[in-house]
Amino acid sequence: MAKWGEGDPRWIVEERPDATNVNNWHWTEKNATPWSKDRFHQLFKNIKIGNANIECVIESIDKCSGEATANNRKGKLIFFYEWELTLNWVGFFKNNEKKHKGKATIPNLSEENELDDVEITITIDESNEESEALKQFMYNNGREKIRQLLGIYIKELKEEYSKNLILPNKNSEKAQASYNNEPKGKNSFNYDGSRSNASKEVTTLGCKLDVRTLTIEEEFQCSANDLYNALTKPDMVTSFTRAPAKVEASRGGEFHLYGGNVHGVFDELAPEKRLSLRWRLKSWPSGHYSNVIIEFEEMKNCTRMKLTQSGIPASEYGTMKTNWNRYYWHSIKQTFGFGVPLADVL
Repeated sequence: MAKWGEGDPRWIVEERPDATNVNNWHWTEKNATPWSKDRFHQLFKNIKIGNANIECVIESIDKCSGEATANNRKGKLIFFYEWELTLNWVGFFKNNEKKHKGKATIPNLSEENELDDVEITITIDESNEESEALKQFMYNNGREKIRQLLGIYIKELKEEYSKNLILPNKNSEKAQASYNNEPKGKNSFNYDGSRSNASKEVTTLGCKLDVRTLTIEEEFQCSANDLYNALTKPDMVTSFTRAPAKVEASRGGEFHLYGGNVHGVFDELAPEKRLSLRWRLKSWPSGHYSNVIIEFEEMKNCTRMKLTQSGIPASEYGTMKTNWNRYYWHSIKQTFGFGVPLADVL
């Protein structure tokens, strides 16, 4: 068997060192069903959803029926999945604590439907005034949490079952070698003055996206605690966005801003130090989130903020810095006076 760079170049096996699935031409398939069932049971176990008056908990999966496979054909990844899920949930009012049981049903989670279009039905076991109010709360809030968890499943399915499904060939090795020989210096600077990593390609829900990374630094004339609160307190977020805002500032909590055009999840919260978010625009491909890290450094006369956002679709990159400055930083400074030197307000 010829190795790469040796023997008669007409030998087809030279395209693969082991002569297996040359050029990824043949259909290969991985069964993702057992992994999927285990992951669903992990994701939908003791998930709390609540507010000041209500607490609901998705306790477990009552039904998990379906299948999932990952396929490679001619070097293209194709994912098939079709699931019917029924979730058990309980809810109660915190001043009463009498528990009411219900179910959330997802009749058809599949690659044919956008995540935002997946049907989620909320029901209760016994109907009365309290249980109907809890049902409405789950309809308004619980369904968003369920969609978020379904998005995590789909994302992890793509990541887990993309591994080793497309085999390397001679050309891909050359491309990797060329990439490895590129200078490894500091991040390059973009035309707008912000630092950015080189663009790269990711696969989200079966779609390949060219993505970029943006870094922004800004100074605010306030304490780190004030700036942290401006980004996490619902009343302050509502003030600077000038629109109703939903902000659940806890790990795994969601945020919905600007009429739902911006939404995501808090992954890490360290008051006065750091925020880590999964962040997306509604217009982005379904299920695709960027990762946003916001770091705070309190100086003698100001607080320095550094934002790093990775996973920005390349088509959106040009306007992202402008939008952060206009709709976040400038608006925060204008609303709370954080652009005025501290000495001027003492």
